[in-house]
This record gives sequence, C-alpha cells and structure tokens, in this order.
Amino acid sequence: MSATELAEAASLSRMTLHRIEKGAPSVTMGAYMSAIAALGLELQLADPGARPEKRGMAPLPRTIRVADYPQLKRIAWQLADTELTPKEAFALYERNWRHVDRKTLDDRERQLVRRLAAQLGGRLDV
Repeated sequence: MSATELAEAASLSRMTLHRIEKGAPSVTMGAYMSAIAALGLELQLADPGARPEKRGMAPLPRTIRVADYPQLKRIAWQLADTELTPKEAFALYERNWRHVDRKTLDDRERQLVRRLAAQLGGRLDV
C-alpha cells in the first residue's frame, strides 16, 4: 500500500501520515489509530513494568544454551557450545532472521522466539 493510499484509507492528510511516520509528538492518538486500522493492525497496550508471569507468559531463562536450539545453532554456529543471555540470543535471531528456516522450527524453539520477542520488545514473524 502506498503512503497516498494509506492516507486516503485512514482519512488523513498525507502530511499527517508523514508526521506519524516521523513520530511527531503533535499527532493525535486518533490519527495513529486511524492509520493502524487502515493497515489492518491491532494496537495492544501492556504495562511495561508488569512481570511476564502476570501477562500469562513464563519468565525467560537466565541463559540460553545455543546447542539446545537447532536454528539458533545454525545462525550462531561459531558459538555452538555457548550460553547466551536472552538479549544476546534475541539479537542473534533478529540480525539473522532471514537465515532461519521457519518451517523446521520445533515447538520449543518457536515458543522461545515468541517469548523473547514479546518480553524484549522485538517483532519477528514466527
């Protein structure tokens, strides 16, 4: 969808859409919501201070062993016998996501990636 088509679908001016893209503080929340709806997206608000357990999600492990996750091992072959922090593991997934074979992700690794994305604020198409 082009920017012009999005602006029209959201009933916004092209300038307002441009301000949204830049993150201008003068844009109303209503304008953001119109753009979100026109894109077919849904906004979810969460308390960033809430513990993962309160959001229905298990806490992340303190360390993640590379060898335990086939796709992580594939993208971090040089670290095969290493334990990483969740932030380090997620950074590897984000940087190398295009090399991950999503069709062969097992349920355990898929859940790990989802939890990492949800709890560390990233977005990966799992």
